[in-house]
Parts: sequence; structure tokens; C-alpha cells
Amino acid sequence: MDIAEVPVTQKGKGKKKKNKSDKTKTTEQSAKMETDVEVKEEKTEEPVSFPPAFSLSDIKNKQRRHLMFLKLKQDKRKQKMELKKKRKRQEKILGSKAPPKQVPKTIENQRVHDETTVDPEDEEVAFDEATDEFSAYFNGLTNPKVLITTSDRPRGRTVKFCRQLATVIPNAHVYYRRGLALKRIIPQCVARDFTYLIVINEDRKVPNGLVLCHLPEGPTAHFKVSSVRLRKEMKRRGKEPTEHTPEVILNNFTTRLGHSIGRMFAALFPQNPQFVGRQVATFHNQRDFIFFRFHRYIFKNEKKAGIQELGPRFTLKLRSLQKGTFDSKFGEYEWVLKRHEMDACRRKFQL
Repeated sequence: MDIAEVPVTQKGKGKKKKNKSDKTKTTEQSAKMETDVEVKEEKTEEPVSFPPAFSLSDIKNKQRRHLMFLKLKQDKRKQKMELKKKRKRQEKILGSKAPPKQVPKTIENQRVHDETTVDPEDEEVAFDEATDEFSAYFNGLTNPKVLITTSDRPRGRTVKFCRQLATVIPNAHVYYRRGLALKRIIPQCVARDFTYLIVINEDRKVPNGLVLCHLPEGPTAHFKVSSVRLRKEMKRRGKEPTEHTPEVILNNFTTRLGHSIGRMFAALFPQNPQFVGRQVATFHNQRDFIFFRFHRYIFKNEKKAGIQELGPRFTLKLRSLQKGTFDSKFGEYEWVLKRHEMDACRRKFQL
């Protein structure tokens, strides 16, 4: 019995030792697995870094290319957020000694320099302004009187646009075309002391063109009209405009061509605005598109002012500038838009 009991106890002791070693092995393996999982998780959290010569077009698989594109966008977004946080920390620490904010690159501030940019102190420009067709208006010798008409058989939207435009421009009168040619209308306008003739053209019942003719000697500008919104189509608009003469704001008309176009728009309105009405007509030039807005400003307190848009709003694109009054056959053009030649460089503007 003693001999039989000895190996049993030895086997039991050996089993216990094996169990302890197995437990230690399993704990070590689990610890390794946990560390591996943590390392993998840390690796996945790190932003994806791409080589400098990396191109997404080299990836032929469409789904993989899309996933790589999303990862690339996430990586760039994280880098931007980190840079913003660093700048905020620097501003808090340095205060007034912090580096200035970086100006983002836009098409406007990267504009190609134009030789015809107007210098307000130039003597030649001052002489041209004193002798051009608008000198009588700016010298106070004439008051603007505007005739607004349409193409033949205008539709309802064009008629409404003309009526609302007449409420914006003081001393403006709307007359229907009635099949008359512009060459016959112009002498009648000159005989009745009109200083401007505005013709609104339409296509598919929508206003698409505007002819602005200064009387009696010109010039005549032809614009493309787009993005027309009448007063009823505008959200959060103010009440109807009053009969007060509005103020006029002209923005970014810097070249000689833009300067002459800006003077044409300025000559539409009287020079004595009535500030009681608090109404402003704005012609804003941006990338050779002229945006028209009509607002009323309201003083909230000594430092703040609110703005209400009254409408209508529309966008103009200059197509041509002609010397003299309207003449489609024998007229002499000062400037004509050539899209394929002039729009080749996106950073070069004409106005």
C-alpha cells in the first residue's frame, strides 16, 4: 500500500505543477494579447500619413480609392485643427506679440495687375472725367430722367421687374414698347429731356438682358441679366420702399472700363440723397459680375445698425460698351466681351 501510494502522490504533485505553469502561460498570453490589441488600437488612432509623391489616381480600385480619399481628407482636417489649437495657445500666451493671422488665398487678392487701373490722383483721368458725357450730370447741370421700356410683347414677370425697378430709380417712367424700333424711340426721348433709356429684354418669359443708353450722346452698355428675384420671392424682406432718393454705393470698379461703367450707374440717381429714407442702392463688382442690392438700414443704437433688403435683386454681366447711342449695324464699340480670349485666365478681370 505504501509503495502504491507514493507514485500517486508524485503524479498529483506533478499535475499541480503543470496546472500552475499552464496558468502562468495563459496569463502571459492574455497579457500579450491585450498589449497587442492596445498597440493596434493606438496605431489605428494615429492619422494616416501619405508620401509626398502620393496620387489617388494611381489606385485603380474605385472603392479603395474612395476610402483613401476620405482618409486623406480626415488627415488634413486633423492637421488644420491642431494648427488652430496651437495658434490659440500662442495668442493666449503671447498676447499682442502673437504673429498675425494668415490671409487666405482667394481669386480676388491673387488678381493679375491691370495696366488700366485708375489712380484717383492722375491728371489724365481727371481731365477725361471733366470732358466725358457724364460731366454735365456731375457738375449739377442736368438732373436724371429715366425711361424704362421692354422688348415686344413682354410677359408678366418682365413687366413686374420693370415696375419694381422704377420704384428704385427716382424720376423713372415705364412705357410699353408697342413694336417701335429703338432708333425711333431715342429721338423722342431726347425731345422729352430724358437722360437715360433702359430696355429690359426677355427670353422664355424671364428677363435676360439690359440695354443702358445714356442720352443724348451715349455711351450704350449691353448687360446680361441673371438671378432676378422680385420682392415677393425674397425671404425676410422689409416693407415697400418709399419715394425718398436713395444713396448709391459703387464697389470695386477699379479699371478705366469699370470706372466708366460706375459713372453710368451713378448718373442714374440724383446727387442729393434724402437720408431720412435710409435707403441704399448698391452696385458691387466681384469677378466682373455686378450684383445689385437695395436695402434700408435701421439704427439699433449708437454702435449697431440693422439692414433690411427691399428688392428687387439681380446680377449683371457686361457684354459690350458702344460709343454713341444704340446702333446695332454701324455702331462703334469701345469694348466687347470675347469669352474664349478674356476668360482664359481666371485671375484677370476687366472691371
